[in-house]
Amino acid sequence: MKSVESLRSQRWLAPDTMRGYSHRARLQQTGYRREDFAQRPVIAIVNTWSDISTCHVHLRERASKVREGIIRAGGFPLELPAMSLGEVMVKPTTMLYRNFLAMEVEELLRSHPVDGAVLMGGCDKTTPGLLMGAFSMNIPAVYIPAGATGNAYFKGEKIGTGTHTAKFWAERRAGRLNDQDWIAIESAMTRTVGTCNTMGTASTMTAVAEVLGMTLPGAQSIPAADSAHPRMCTEAGELAVQLVWQDRCPSQIVSLASFRNAMRCVLALGGSTNACVHLPAMAGRLGIDLPLQLWESLNQTIPLLANLMPAGAHLMEDFYRAGGLQALLAQISEQLELETPTVNGKTLGQNISAAVIYDTDVIRTVQTALSREPAIAVLTGNLAPDGAIIKPTAASAQLLHHRGPALVFKNHADLSARIDDPNLNVSAQSVLVLQNAGPVGGPGMPEWGNLPIPKKLLAQGVRDMLRISDARMSGTHFGTCVLHVCPESAIGGPLALVQDGDEIELNLTARSLTLRVAAEVLQQRREKLIQDQQDKGGSSTKQRGYTALYKRHVQQAHLGADLDFLTGSDASPEPDIF
Repeated sequence: MKSVESLRSQRWLAPDTMRGYSHRARLQQTGYRREDFAQRPVIAIVNTWSDISTCHVHLRERASKVREGIIRAGGFPLELPAMSLGEVMVKPTTMLYRNFLAMEVEELLRSHPVDGAVLMGGCDKTTPGLLMGAFSMNIPAVYIPAGATGNAYFKGEKIGTGTHTAKFWAERRAGRLNDQDWIAIESAMTRTVGTCNTMGTASTMTAVAEVLGMTLPGAQSIPAADSAHPRMCTEAGELAVQLVWQDRCPSQIVSLASFRNAMRCVLALGGSTNACVHLPAMAGRLGIDLPLQLWESLNQTIPLLANLMPAGAHLMEDFYRAGGLQALLAQISEQLELETPTVNGKTLGQNISAAVIYDTDVIRTVQTALSREPAIAVLTGNLAPDGAIIKPTAASAQLLHHRGPALVFKNHADLSARIDDPNLNVSAQSVLVLQNAGPVGGPGMPEWGNLPIPKKLLAQGVRDMLRISDARMSGTHFGTCVLHVCPESAIGGPLALVQDGDEIELNLTARSLTLRVAAEVLQQRREKLIQDQQDKGGSSTKQRGYTALYKRHVQQAHLGADLDFLTGSDASPEPDIF
């Protein structure tokens, strides 16, 4: 057990020095009494609430419940606001700022008199961002998922956030959805506070947080508006104080085995491909290597068990009523490494031992799996030497082995300008290719990978095509999309060499992505590309601030797209001037 004298916060608050006096005086300036914080562990409530982060708008209120739990357990709470990365408002993409949030969390905790932390988030990039920062700082911490929004319906049909946005937009572009219905859907899509109600990136990453052992058991599945959610917040506040006294830090909880379990969970959930970027970044903060090919060593033994949109028919509220994440994990317990620890002091196996499925259509058993196709597959080949990702469970079966001519868009602006051109030279057999949408090229690797189907083909009834990019795709979306092509085109990856009409072949069985162009032709194109870049003298777009820093230091997607100077398990330096 940790002693009062060894609390980190005591370096600020205990000394009988001028600086110690100043620290205590400033806290009393805000209305606290000396005895409120004397000899108590200080718990930071790192809150990503904001008015424009719609997934987190309830976290302002929930922080008060966390505060109650901290005080009840004998701690001293201090709420520290952090950047709120709310999809879809942040441009060009929240992914650009995931590392910013991680850096902010690390520095917030390092620079203040903090002994432990409660991390509050849930929207796509906030979960990895908060945990990356906490892992780097490595002080006791517990994570609170924001919770998903409730079920939504339109004309009796269950509709999923993001999933049906894409479907309805395609129908509108095809001229099959009128203005009145389009406006009505806009207000029906999201009915409560919380994250997307589908198995998108938000619910995927909060599930990862729970399997890694960083949440209370069962916390991931509680809907945002359910009364169990504020109760969970209070309990998390209490637990944070206990973790400080026990001196249990993330490095003592999260291991390579924990990350393997998280990957197995993503596969069983049919989770977002974004996990392939976030997991190695999170692992890297603990000095753990998580190679992309590890997915291939796991995906053959884990079937898709969650009948949730976009791969299935149900929503997150249904998942909670059916038994939630704990029940799903119990179904794959034979494949899990059950001895991994969690923040509540029990192992993962102990936490799921009593879990029961209450609706076997929502959560399937291994015998009644929704699909035997892997939820995530890794492709390699001359178009993606360092790998690319596809989600077979969200793709069209007939396109999983496909060969067709490329139609290339140089960037997102080019795509937007030409995709609905009635004279576009495209057919259902074409392979749509988007360049310059990766970590450097975006910048920030935006969710542009689910390229829209050309309007002329939508009118013909085409609803899916093979699409390839170095971008990401929203976890709520669907389609035969090859993503995260590495190395990206903006740094000279093979994707930059593709031209209109080139034959591209996807073969899921062989896990291959091949550009059917002779090697000598590609070399000639590469030499011309290098010469053209030299002639231009580099980028004409001047970067400043964080974006400039990001572009200089961001790693490629298969490594997690973290900043190179933030990786590794070296301890954050403690302030030494008091």
